[in-house]
Amino acid sequence: MFQRLSLFFLFSISFATQAQQAKPWPAFTQRKVEQTTYPASPVPDRIILSVAADPATSVGVSWRTDTSITFGYAEIKKAVAQPEVQDAERIPSTVTPLLLDDSRANYHELSFTNLQPGTLYMYRVGDTANRSEWIQFRTAVKEFKPFAFLYFGDAQNDHKEWWSRVIRAAGQHQPDAAFMLHAGDLINRTNVDHEWGEWFYAGAWLHSMIPALPTAGNHEFYRDENRTLTLTKHWRPIFNLPLNGPAGLEELTYYIDYQQVRIISISSQSMLLSPADSASQVQWLEKVLQKNPQKWTILTMHHPVFSSGNGRDNKSLRDALQPLFEKYSVDLVLTGHDHTYGRGISETSPHTKKTGLKGPVYVVSVSGPKMYVPSLAPWLQRAAVNTQLYQRVLVEEKKIRMESYTAAGELYDAFDIVKKAKGKKELIDWAPGLTKEHLELPASYRKKYTEKEKEEYEKKKKEYLERNQ
Repeated sequence: MFQRLSLFFLFSISFATQAQQAKPWPAFTQRKVEQTTYPASPVPDRIILSVAADPATSVGVSWRTDTSITFGYAEIKKAVAQPEVQDAERIPSTVTPLLLDDSRANYHELSFTNLQPGTLYMYRVGDTANRSEWIQFRTAVKEFKPFAFLYFGDAQNDHKEWWSRVIRAAGQHQPDAAFMLHAGDLINRTNVDHEWGEWFYAGAWLHSMIPALPTAGNHEFYRDENRTLTLTKHWRPIFNLPLNGPAGLEELTYYIDYQQVRIISISSQSMLLSPADSASQVQWLEKVLQKNPQKWTILTMHHPVFSSGNGRDNKSLRDALQPLFEKYSVDLVLTGHDHTYGRGISETSPHTKKTGLKGPVYVVSVSGPKMYVPSLAPWLQRAAVNTQLYQRVLVEEKKIRMESYTAAGELYDAFDIVKKAKGKKELIDWAPGLTKEHLELPASYRKKYTEKEKEEYEKKKKEYLERNQ
């Protein structure tokens, strides 16, 4: 099928065009940061677990110190009730300096391997003089077992002020989450350490207990000295992710198998920037989907295949990826980028509470405070504007349930994907019984929109609501 995918087909949308497609929320203040508000010290901070390819036997960990600490290690053992440790395994870290205009630090990383499945472990990190507290996590099991994970759309801006309440509410709601999936644009200004400091501050100790499964967004890329869009200098020092992706895209494109669910992360930004990276990811993805013995398949990337934001359309990604999603029966695609909420399927209206599925359910979400106007396109079954959300995804043997909650704790959306006989699937939509949709234009848009623009939006809203009755 690759011979049929022309480069023009894959890249009909340019990066510059995308930047002009949506009318964004009023710009956040872009203050110049001369020195980070979150300076490193000899004491380990920014401790974070990252998913491993086999979460039943391994997990990645990383942390930060100042540049005076050039050696570090982690200690790990099975968790015990007694407040004493005599036989912890000690593992040295790899140290990577990260020297930026506003910060200087050393990042330490290593992998815990040869762990026992379904086991509670305790670990700490540091050196002989400065160590973290003991922190606990549990490995996955090898066989199928129901579990839940958390999914966040773009955090991006004002993490301390606004995103903190979302990730903390999610952590309270599902404290035993298998992992936290971040669908890109974790921060706004790529190499500004202050923003990464706020991201870690908001999630606090959740990062060190629940592994991260991140995908990179366009705001994780910056223009280097040659004006080439390049992955943030923070990404690989912070995250310790699987290396099973295409050559050159390690820790950007990867997959894990968690209790017989295959979760795949695609670098959609790399696809949009590079024909070579797009081709290699498409080829890699088909192999990963083709040789997939797991019960369920979930994919995440930053840019939506079906857009929920007004004026946006990633046709090149849809043309390249949707045929694979349908051919290999991908169940769920989780994305961000559009700063609205949208959920639906590729089939157009009419929608009913029960719909046979030939492809995945597509979800776009946003967890931070930056908001756009929704497209209210025909593919959407549920939408929201100006609403911070997090998602809880519960995986059972024959059913996936996704629940979307507002920052105020309101169940905003819910649906089931049910496996039927002979590989058939059914979507059961629970949204019609939930709260009224948040579709009113924010005050800032009502103020700046012309009367014609307001009328056009109200017309689209009316058509959308009639379609989904």
